[in-house]
Amino acid sequence: MSDKTGSKSIIPPSPSEDEYVRQVTQAEPPPLLSEEDPFALFTAWLADAGEKELNDPNAMALATVDETGAPDVRMVLLKEAGPEGFVFFTNLESAKGRQLAANPKAALLFHWKSLRRQVRVRGTVSPVSAAEADAYFATRARPAQIGAWASAQSRELPDRLALEKKIAEVGLRFGLGKVARPPHWSGFRLEPTAFEFWRDRPFRLHERLVFERAAGGWTTKRLFP
Repeated sequence: MSDKTGSKSIIPPSPSEDEYVRQVTQAEPPPLLSEEDPFALFTAWLADAGEKELNDPNAMALATVDETGAPDVRMVLLKEAGPEGFVFFTNLESAKGRQLAANPKAALLFHWKSLRRQVRVRGTVSPVSAAEADAYFATRARPAQIGAWASAQSRELPDRLALEKKIAEVGLRFGLGKVARPPHWSGFRLEPTAFEFWRDRPFRLHERLVFERAAGGWTTKRLFP
């Protein structure tokens, strides 16, 4: 795409055959693909990412839809994962908070570039309990706690000074005391109905393993790349 000055976006070219061959010779050991328990497989992949991914191995794209049905997506941080679901926290009055309240379904995407792997998750969303939200909020750094009170997330900000002023006001209000969790700040738990585990393979012949929730357990199938 060119702009009015004639400059172009730099898009990396597709790998050459020689580059693909190098990928084959440098490939990691056989894939970690288990067809029994998607949560166990996710836990193993997340642990690998924790060792090899440089930044935020728990970062995930969260996709929702707005009131018109248009999709929306942003990066958030996973804070808990297990058979009960995937937990993240946010301002409930933010765009994603309002969208999830109106339509409690969402999708997640984990992409670990260093591992050449990704995991897609779809499911239904429900609020975490107040006790869970309180417990996690208490672990946050104090400036982040104050920021949760000061930020009217997703709403228009006149300028940076307005935010800094609000942060100072909240800081003065709490002084040296404990910062309580704001009533508009809590978490959501996505209970998966489907997983897709994806592993990069040379020549775009990737591996794809899908889990779908069924009565009494999970069904599995593999997909063409």
